[in-house]
Amino acid sequence: MNVNGCHYRTIWLKESDPKIVQIINQQALPFKFEILDLSTFNDVVTAIKDMYVRGAGLIGATAAFGMYLASLEAGEKSFNKDLALAANLLKNTRPTASNLTWAADRMLKTLSAFNGSLERKREAARLEAMTIANEDAAFCKRIGLHGLEIIKKISEQKNGENVNILTHCNAGWLAFVDYGSALSPVYAAFDQGIKVHVWVDETRPRNQGASLTAWELCEHGVSHDLIPDNAGGHMMLNGLVDMVVTGADRVTREGDAANKIGTYLKAIAAKENNVPFYVAFPSSTFDFKMKSGVKEIPIEERDSSEVRFITGKTKEGKIETVQICPDSTPARNWGFDVTPAKFITGLITERGICEANEKGILSLYSEQTNNGG
Repeated sequence: MNVNGCHYRTIWLKESDPKIVQIINQQALPFKFEILDLSTFNDVVTAIKDMYVRGAGLIGATAAFGMYLASLEAGEKSFNKDLALAANLLKNTRPTASNLTWAADRMLKTLSAFNGSLERKREAARLEAMTIANEDAAFCKRIGLHGLEIIKKISEQKNGENVNILTHCNAGWLAFVDYGSALSPVYAAFDQGIKVHVWVDETRPRNQGASLTAWELCEHGVSHDLIPDNAGGHMMLNGLVDMVVTGADRVTREGDAANKIGTYLKAIAAKENNVPFYVAFPSSTFDFKMKSGVKEIPIEERDSSEVRFITGKTKEGKIETVQICPDSTPARNWGFDVTPAKFITGLITERGICEANEKGILSLYSEQTNNGG
């Protein structure tokens, strides 16, 4: 993705010192574009836990690079033990997203089976982390091309008028290494000259739609409007939404999808108003060992301060955090909800589009037929 005319990924190794991982600080957006250096394994843990990076694919890639930094800190005799400990620490930072566990386990499997000197093991860790990041970007690009076909059909049905797309949270390039999942088809359509307009949910309590999705769309030049989280149902009822597309943090083998809190309500409204509802994600988001998303997917509950306080820019240009409720009012803060498969029109993955059920998913991922929970 381009920022001020320069291409960036969301995570990469510093050119002058490949032992340092660099990220875009998502805490600073949309008011400041800032690059942070992660030079230790603990830096990576903090970056994931405190959401300097966020989004399913990017969390996975960051975990992979975290394992690389852990390899630089591991002892020669205790290498496998140190890496196993690092993987467990990473997996406990954000429990809902499947990509994080997938990436940490993949790195651990690769390195525990690698025979060689300490330096060769560390180089293997670097190369595997790079491979995971490159795969994430490539898969997201393919998601965009598959989703593009859906947008094309709607555009043709509307005789070239705007295709109005509602999305929730941020599943653009900031949530992955590049391109994104839910927004990848939007960018692909825009780049081909198809008229698209995005309704951007603000996505309380951390406002990822307002601060991240809107920022991305501004940078790419895509027409959009920021809307309150509760406006989606009204807009669908009045024919203002042609399709809904969101990302996902974990998808079961039966098609249930966990995504940012509030997604379930959009899916219900879409079903009621015959608006197609798609979920876009790379295969690393699948958890083929889980069947029922509502019963089995762990839902992260975050600190109540994210609900009780909000950060923004004042008229004077200062970034300030203010309290929005009475001093004594407590809050609960579930980060995700699960949308049952029956509300999902289709799943858009790097291998194509399928129905949100076990048969449809296995038609694309037949190698997972015997990998059920």
